[in-house]
Amino acid sequence: MRIEATGLTKTYTTGDGRLPVLTDVSLALAPGETLALTGESGSGKSTLLHLLATLDTPDAGSIHLDGTEITSLDDAGRAAVRRDRIGLVFQQFNLIPSLTVSGNLDFQARLAGRHDPAWSATLAKRLGLADLLDRYPEQLSGGQQQRVAVGRALAVRPSVVLADEPTGNLDESTAATVLGLILELVAETGASLLLVTHSEHLAGRLGRRVHLSGGRLS
Repeated sequence: MRIEATGLTKTYTTGDGRLPVLTDVSLALAPGETLALTGESGSGKSTLLHLLATLDTPDAGSIHLDGTEITSLDDAGRAAVRRDRIGLVFQQFNLIPSLTVSGNLDFQARLAGRHDPAWSATLAKRLGLADLLDRYPEQLSGGQQQRVAVGRALAVRPSVVLADEPTGNLDESTAATVLGLILELVAETGASLLLVTHSEHLAGRLGRRVHLSGGRLS
């Protein structure tokens, strides 16, 4: 399996006491598989994605990426996994305002020491950004900014792409186009894709779907 989570449990402490968010959640993605994760707001979707992305740690359970157990890594180890092997795309584009489109596209790959100019050029062309490389994020539309975020995530050729409502800020037509590009590029690179979405239509375009309710998968 490319990524495999077993028995993930996560509880947060609030002013009203302990709040269970995930309870004994297990899932796996094979290389090249696409999986939609759906569920109501507050069901734990983003928490699960953050655990898989090593942005947070579970109270119990384990996560393996390409056969390596990553939940027990220290902060530096988790940061290296995110940099080298995981592509992250969020609803908020999170582009660096001071960098051009070209600089944003190359940012993660350069950090990982895996910058490939030919691959970056291919991504820019496929994502419709080839004529926008010298522009800054503020000069782009929302759809264009999200395409840059997708390209940045894929520039490092990650093992897995984790996308949290990546089209949530886009209109329906633009959202469909952006998802289509994500699916095409993930298929070409062999990465696995986990997509968190509220959209039934978008979820239906992925190979498999699971639903999270009350902190448990169904």
